[in-house]
Amino acid sequence: MSVNTYEGMFLLDSAKAATAWEDAVKHVHDILGKHHAEIVASRQWDERRLAYPVDGHKKGAYLLTYFRTEGGNVQPILADCRLSDVILRELVLKVHPKLVDHLVNQAMTSTPSVEAENASSDDDLDDRPRRRRRDD
Repeated sequence: MSVNTYEGMFLLDSAKAATAWEDAVKHVHDILGKHHAEIVASRQWDERRLAYPVDGHKKGAYLLTYFRTEGGNVQPILADCRLSDVILRELVLKVHPKLVDHLVNQAMTSTPSVEAENASSDDDLDDRPRRRRRDD
């Protein structure tokens, strides 16, 4: 089988991650290593309030990881993530070979909190005419 690069976004239990972040990251890296995945890059992405409760949790910490492994190893990785009590959800995507360097560099240099704040200022982006109110 050929070796591919994957992007993994792991939603971690924020209570466990807050008390021992390094242990939570090591737990995810151990799962990947168990299935012969080579970790290219890994970083804390963000900690946020969730839109809806996930397994009773209202907050979660995100870990963004890029790793290389054979395609047949992805399903066992996902199975182990679902059995974990630290990982609430996971999303693993195959990265196109031409985009690997760009995505890894972008993920390791960008700060999601600042980007989210900039994206939330819709007043500058929305220049549609507004309906007048009666009291205007």
